[in-house]
Amino acid sequence: QSQLAESGGGLVQAGGSLRLSCQASGGSFTGYVMGWFRQVPGKEREFVAAVGWTALNTWYGDSVQGRFIISRDNAENRVHLQMDALEPEDTAVYYCAATSGTFRSSYEYWGQGTQVAVSS
Repeated sequence: QSQLAESGGGLVQAGGSLRLSCQASGGSFTGYVMGWFRQVPGKEREFVAAVGWTALNTWYGDSVQGRFIISRDNAENRVHLQMDALEPEDTAVYYCAATSGTFRSSYEYWGQGTQVAVSS
């Protein structure tokens, strides 16, 4: 069964950096777009970033553009999210997801999430 597992969350001061990773296992994600989303309790889930299969195409949410970078390593079945210049507003649970469609499509696979907390 295909699974996604996030890691790398934690507590960081504003202005700091974190690197999230997502390990895919149990199946093939060949051709899949991989994305990161985040959610704060009581709020809607927010798109953060996505990367195409070849990594030539990346997409970012407006709130993270210029601060976050998404990358993938298909040989290792991993996706990373480098988060710099973190702000308290970035505090959320971050989820890795995979879709066989475009980055705007519904995502078929989801990880269980990793908590990111940014203190002011």
